[in-house]
Amino acid sequence: MAVFLWNAFTFVIALGLLVTVHEFGHFWVARKNGVLVKRFSIGFGKALFSWRDRQGTEFVIAAIPLGGYVRMLDERIDPVLPQFADLAFNHKTVWQRMAIIAAGPAANFIFAIFVLWLMYLIGVQEAKPVIAAVQPQSIVAEAGVRSDEQIISINGHSARDLRSTNLLLVEQLGRPRMTIGLQEVGSGQQRQVELNLSDWQFDPEQQTVFDSLGIKLMQPERTTELSLVVPESAAERAGLQKGDIVRRIDGQQITDWPMLEKLIQQNAEQTLILEISRAGQSIELEAIPELLTREDGFTQGMLGIQPVVTPWPEGIIYTQRYGVVGAIGEGVSQTWQLTRLSFAMVAKLLTGDVSVKHLSGPISIAQGAGDTASMGLIAFLAFLALISVNLAVINLLPLPILDGGHLMYLVVELIRGKPVSEKAQEIGFRFGALVLLMLMGIALLNDISRL
Repeated sequence: MAVFLWNAFTFVIALGLLVTVHEFGHFWVARKNGVLVKRFSIGFGKALFSWRDRQGTEFVIAAIPLGGYVRMLDERIDPVLPQFADLAFNHKTVWQRMAIIAAGPAANFIFAIFVLWLMYLIGVQEAKPVIAAVQPQSIVAEAGVRSDEQIISINGHSARDLRSTNLLLVEQLGRPRMTIGLQEVGSGQQRQVELNLSDWQFDPEQQTVFDSLGIKLMQPERTTELSLVVPESAAERAGLQKGDIVRRIDGQQITDWPMLEKLIQQNAEQTLILEISRAGQSIELEAIPELLTREDGFTQGMLGIQPVVTPWPEGIIYTQRYGVVGAIGEGVSQTWQLTRLSFAMVAKLLTGDVSVKHLSGPISIAQGAGDTASMGLIAFLAFLALISVNLAVINLLPLPILDGGHLMYLVVELIRGKPVSEKAQEIGFRFGALVLLMLMGIALLNDISRL
């Protein structure tokens, strides 16, 4: 229950902040262009708090924290007295209306730049994408990629750290080939190799993008040595102790922690024979994993043990920190990379290169908010930047119910010299609402299936 409440709290904070930024963009530019803003609402439904400013705008915090809106004076919606006609949105020029509509997504892009600027001003701990091993007969193995090489570029784009490399690799989904730049760790010698991606299969629910290509990175590893045995747990009752090394389970050799963890989770309330090493001696113990029912209803086995985690290999971790001016440039660069990736993913959804089963809804976003907030300020700021860019990109899609759809109508008006008919707009809004509801439904079903 505590995890659910934490995820819900951080989700509301993140979404409320991003929606406020988005709607403030519309609000600020509308006022600068002489439009009367009647209401600025964060959330929908019943007003919990409200107040008015000197210009008559009602500011509202509503009960359902899943969005927001800015309501402007518009004689297509409300009767407007002649003396107030110049304050109506529909009486402004096409360019003014386009600026007001585009200001929401623009505010989200600016906010992402600000958040990333703050991150790099504080300092971001990064990891170099150094290859520890190459899986035989994998895509990278066939291209001649070797261990002890660092990835330094993807299709000409710089890949300085693990995070940016991950984003650049995901961006290549659906392409037939990819060129990666490599640098040998010892000598510093650089080279480029071309990967054939025709057989590339990547499922983000099951593996990392590196795993899908056959790359094992240099990073900390969870070993089969125990760092903790939880008091009064199934492991303690079985006689396991801190420092024990699990060698076999039911005669099956255990090569890594994920394998050990999987066997335990799949054998709740079943007797397992564990062969362990303790102080150089081999010992056999019987252990019965307890049945654990998680908050989402999923059940699995649990012993109550934790592994020894190796430290990061030397020279892999470093801190990226910039001054006030340098952090701005980095913020702009990272925002552009996120924007490019977001548009690329939308295109890949349309072409079928990325399945709709990978769409995420509010449950996944809430989990992401809770997880990153638990990791610390830097991780949460990075999450805010990513979601802010995604919010901007989604709103720029040419669906009539979104900002991009309104801009599309205004471009048509600019070309034709007269507005799109209200009937055509009405049909467009209904179509846009239907498509949006369908996508939201798919995303929500994906969230539920992941649980």
